[in-house]
Amino acid sequence: MELTFRKANKEDIEVIWEILQQAIARRKAEGSKQWQDGYPNPQVIEKDIDSNAGYVLVNDGKVVGYCALFINDEPAYSNIEGNWLSNGDFVVFHRVAISENYLGKGLAKKMMSFIEEFAINNNIQSIKADTNFDNAGMLAIFNKLGYKFCGEVTFRGTSRKAFEKLLILKN
Repeated sequence: MELTFRKANKEDIEVIWEILQQAIARRKAEGSKQWQDGYPNPQVIEKDIDSNAGYVLVNDGKVVGYCALFINDEPAYSNIEGNWLSNGDFVVFHRVAISENYLGKGLAKKMMSFIEEFAINNNIQSIKADTNFDNAGMLAIFNKLGYKFCGEVTFRGTSRKAFEKLLILKN
């Protein structure tokens, strides 16, 4: 499997939306309330791409995963019920989704390693993220990859678990 991680472009929107629709359906089938309110949607993807935040995981030329990456740009994180591990610059990721055809191959963890690489390349040692209380898959990934539970944040009126991982920057 030859994986690359690159910025998404307008030509990727259709396949990204397909991947996100699959993830939305998976959340629903698992009984999760996450992503069951019309978010994310194609306009969110377009906004991600327009702001240079959309990224795709590509296998042999085919888009197999999506996420949005932002630097110091998550207003909800300033109102955490709890405490972050750090107060400096951070990368935040949202909308992590892997194609239905590629589940169970460790690609979500691989995408997370690309996100860590993105942070290190930008000289940032903190990655912050959140997920729904009932997203067992993402909670397991956070646990496996050394993310620490920091408290709760609120998005669109819903409380979510917030996590942070501190990275070691290379000199």
